[in-house]
Amino acid sequence: MAGIKDVAQRAGVSAATVSRALSGNGKVSPATRARVQQAAEELGYVVSFNASSLASGRSRNIGVVVPTVSRWFFSTVLEGIAGELISAGYDLTLYDTGGQEQHRVSVFSDLLLRKRLDAVITVTLKLSDNEVRQLASVDKPVVAIGGFIPEIATIRVDDFNTTALLTEHLIELGHTRIAFLGGSEEFDVDFKLTTARQDGFEYALDQANLEVRPEWLLAANFTTEGAYRKIRSLLSMPRERPTAVVCASDEMAFGALLAARDFGIDVPGDFSVVGMDGHDLSELFGLTTFSQDARSQGIWAVRKILELLGERELERDPTDGFYPTEFIARSTTAPPPRP
Repeated sequence: MAGIKDVAQRAGVSAATVSRALSGNGKVSPATRARVQQAAEELGYVVSFNASSLASGRSRNIGVVVPTVSRWFFSTVLEGIAGELISAGYDLTLYDTGGQEQHRVSVFSDLLLRKRLDAVITVTLKLSDNEVRQLASVDKPVVAIGGFIPEIATIRVDDFNTTALLTEHLIELGHTRIAFLGGSEEFDVDFKLTTARQDGFEYALDQANLEVRPEWLLAANFTTEGAYRKIRSLLSMPRERPTAVVCASDEMAFGALLAARDFGIDVPGDFSVVGMDGHDLSELFGLTTFSQDARSQGIWAVRKILELLGERELERDPTDGFYPTEFIARSTTAPPPRP
């Protein structure tokens, strides 16, 4: 079996250069790296993970902590993270807390501290002071996706203003009777996502001197099924109905669209619907939404981690200010029906 010296001889470089080129640790020119990789491939040389880890002090393994993998946003963020880590030659260790406090305690007090990881990415988890100290004690770079965490590089979107802008879009079309569908209390634990988006909705109504009607402030579980039930109940009310609804996620907006269809309510002629996220199916539904590009957030979280590990330089810092979002107007919004 070929060894590192054989690869070095064929590539015309030192063994140390081969190690740096194949491990990703240290600076090597692209041309040299390509020459070393070609020589290794021709000789059938495979880097010894254990030897590389001992030499570099790195495990080339990144831990990712999420509250669940069953929802579109988290699975899409993970898709971006996994793809970028593979390209960088890193492994991924996934910790799914399942929303269970005891699982979260176990992850931060034990699993993450076993020194098998080079860095940690957390997704929509607001780290406590104690959790931050635990990670700092083992000198692990951390990047968070979600709301602001002091002393932690965080990729976050402006939930308040994006929801306000969605609401303003409906108001500019002429809507005055607008409902809001947010998440239930369990989704407000870490970064107050539901609160921030509802606050943006209420702010926009207030700026337009429109009434916030408590009976039109609804909560579901960020699923299409949960939203379908809530909006179906809303639209079945015999008295005055809203002419539009702001949904705190695209998946809930899909449920609103299906509920309107059940009642034969025309969208957008009689009822306008907006969502937020940029779900992969939002274009298929013709949904007006704010895209926050979840996959790209995962990619940039890895790039920021690699910068913190000293492996690359970034052309822009994704944690500097709010992550960019894009308003996309489609066919689910229009002026309200005439009285």
